[in-house]
Amino acid sequence: MKYDYLIVGAGLFGAVFACEATARGKKCLVIDKRGHIGGNVYTEEIEGINVHCYGAHIFHTANKRVWDYISRFAKFNNFINSPVAVYRGEVYNLPFNMNTFSKMWGVVTPAEARAKIEEQIKKAGIVNPANLEQQAISMVGEEVYLKLVKEYTEKQWGRDCKDLPAFIIKRLPVRFTYDNNYFSDPYQGIPAGGYTKIIEKLLYGCDIKLNCDFLENRAELEKLAVKTVYTGAIDALFGYGSGKLEYRTLRFETEVLDVDNFQGNAVVNYTSHEAPYTRIIEHKHFEFGGQPKTVITREYSKPWEEGDEPYYPVNDEKNNALASKYREMAERAGYILGGRLADYRYYDMDKVIENALLLAERIIK
Repeated sequence: MKYDYLIVGAGLFGAVFACEATARGKKCLVIDKRGHIGGNVYTEEIEGINVHCYGAHIFHTANKRVWDYISRFAKFNNFINSPVAVYRGEVYNLPFNMNTFSKMWGVVTPAEARAKIEEQIKKAGIVNPANLEQQAISMVGEEVYLKLVKEYTEKQWGRDCKDLPAFIIKRLPVRFTYDNNYFSDPYQGIPAGGYTKIIEKLLYGCDIKLNCDFLENRAELEKLAVKTVYTGAIDALFGYGSGKLEYRTLRFETEVLDVDNFQGNAVVNYTSHEAPYTRIIEHKHFEFGGQPKTVITREYSKPWEEGDEPYYPVNDEKNNALASKYREMAERAGYILGGRLADYRYYDMDKVIENALLLAERIIK
């Protein structure tokens, strides 16, 4: 066997694991079915702008070890994610904070905002939230829910909020300060030059094979390495033999515009059904760009079908049980699993890096 590890997937998890394995003297072959490295963090330069080709990726973490680690591979700017929401021509700041409440109700102090929300919560009379709608109303009241949560969430998930579990929205940021910083993590930013350059550095010293589908060439590829690290969809690994896991996916429409500033912000969410897309990304604002043109991407949420990229797992009881069954099958077959698709969990980037580092420490001797 030519390699110690065959790593299926050249995304963030696979790249970090490959970097750590190489640093420990192991020989790695990294493959990806796409024609580029980077997975969903892949960025491509268009009109001098680093475009996030698979949706916006804004790095943030409270884990200093992860921040120190990733900062070895890129210099990060001081971008702070401060999205805005458009609801039928009205513009609100996100996350929900005093700027949001002041615009919605004309309140000035936190006490006034709390009183307004508590009045609506009391009127709703929800004691034990049984679904997402009830959970949201019990946190921010009916008016914020109707304008900024309900229709946006239904576009995201393709279901009525009454049919969605409450846990989806339990981490919803609600603040009584005039602070538009969406994340509370102390370390935030966008890598200068885009994420692809980070992946290139992480994969230095590895052999890389692109446009290579592991599932179509499994027998041949597995003969090349002692162990296989699999970061792809866990149900696809077994040909969906016990059933398909559910996901939501995204469709992107990217456009170059002959203006220097289209929307004045990197992320603008469209929270009503009037707009068929969930948000528009203007990529240059991630890096404070001054280019004469701009690049925007409209994001549309849709149900996943075989052949689509699975983005968001539907972590209900039925799907989680099926994912656990597939993971047990994979471990019995000797696969090393890691990453969003193999774990059937949605992860922020810092958690992906942390998980890859911990796996490398645990298994590489």
